[in-house]
Amino acid sequence: MRDKCGIVGVYSCKPSVNVSRQIYYGLYALQHRGQESAGISTYNGEEISTFRGMGLVCDVFNNGNMEGIDGHVGIGHVRYSTTGKSKIENSQPFFTEFDSGTIAIAHNGDIINSMKLKGELEKLGYAFESSTDSEVICHLLTEEYSKTSEMVEAIRNVTKILIGSYSLVILVNNDLFVVRDPSGIKPLSMGKIEDLTLVASETVAFDVVGAKYVRDIEPGEILHIGEELKSYKLPDDQKPRRAHCMFEYVYFARPDSILDGRSVYNVRLNIGKALSHEFPADADVVMPVPDSAITAAIGYSRESGLGYGEGLIKNRYVGRTFIMPTQEERETSVRLKMNPIKSELEGKSIVLVDDSIVRGTTSKSLVKVLREAGAKEIHLRVGCPPIMYPCYYGIAMATKKELIASDKEVEEIRKILGVDSLGYLSLESLIECIGIENGNLCVGCLNGEYPTSLPEDIAEYEANRC
Repeated sequence: MRDKCGIVGVYSCKPSVNVSRQIYYGLYALQHRGQESAGISTYNGEEISTFRGMGLVCDVFNNGNMEGIDGHVGIGHVRYSTTGKSKIENSQPFFTEFDSGTIAIAHNGDIINSMKLKGELEKLGYAFESSTDSEVICHLLTEEYSKTSEMVEAIRNVTKILIGSYSLVILVNNDLFVVRDPSGIKPLSMGKIEDLTLVASETVAFDVVGAKYVRDIEPGEILHIGEELKSYKLPDDQKPRRAHCMFEYVYFARPDSILDGRSVYNVRLNIGKALSHEFPADADVVMPVPDSAITAAIGYSRESGLGYGEGLIKNRYVGRTFIMPTQEERETSVRLKMNPIKSELEGKSIVLVDDSIVRGTTSKSLVKVLREAGAKEIHLRVGCPPIMYPCYYGIAMATKKELIASDKEVEEIRKILGVDSLGYLSLESLIECIGIENGNLCVGCLNGEYPTSLPEDIAEYEANRC
């Protein structure tokens, strides 16, 4: 699974302050959200400077070399692709010239009617360097700004025609604008340190520079961060239900982040505890699939009274995008990512905790590795309900036909994976663990009930996704 991106924005009211290093460290803290490319745009009082590159933050910026990227206001981006292939032209921030200067934009989310909007822009004469929906937003904003000469109004007009998820940081010369979609699908928070105002996808970006978390950007809110902080709302007709992505809590966000006022770590502890009640097991030890299931496994261990142990060691130098073309190579890639500790597994009955099962291929390979290492019994416990439908809002998990749970019952999945028992957390328990009522969560990948309408060309959109 891949989540589309992490974003950072920083503003200093002192023109002499250079914010590029705070952006760099913020992106470093958000590296888990995107490992394909990274980029920073800053404004130095005269012009916007942008530097982008493929790879990790430390590689793109040569371990913190920020020469030539100066300014008291700026934005940054780390990317995983869900719309548009992995190449330098699709890296962000995007920037374009317009009558009054330069606009740069960084985007976390997915615009599911982007193909239609792109076609309309091309008819108006806009040329595209990338194949991403983020550049579509950039051109839409410049088009609207040319009509209104007022950025807040331009943003409002653009959001009226966007379908999907979007958290945005927009640099327009000296001003920083921040936007969160009306459903609040993607996370976005604000922090402060001295004269700096920061926004980021997750609060860990504040922690690394010593900033204090202030609040979340509200769904449907536009912030104008300049000499003053001004808040605006999207139009009254743009008030759909809130739909915070449940998968941020289950898997994507770092456990030390706070999302919409909730500790991700505590949510995952609760998930593990709930799993132990719903699916107890007669076993010797509880073990996680590292790293994202560690906290849930701790919760399961504490609540069940079973000891906690490590049976798999993760190679953290193998990226999430490490994909092999053949089954033999895929099994090798699993062994490169996860190596068993035979002394901890031989002859033991284990509870194996994972955050989710998507295609099931990795789970099946892991089970094989554990069996070969001597595990006597494997009781697999999953921290969210079966994923039965695709996501259209920035998580490239699979098409429906690739999802193992889309057409199979739990017992059939258990046999395919080769485990002794299999338990998925119920939707009711997941909602309770997160602490956000069902009507305000996006669980479309679990029940097919999406928070937005889907465009008529959704099949074509799916075919063009990475």
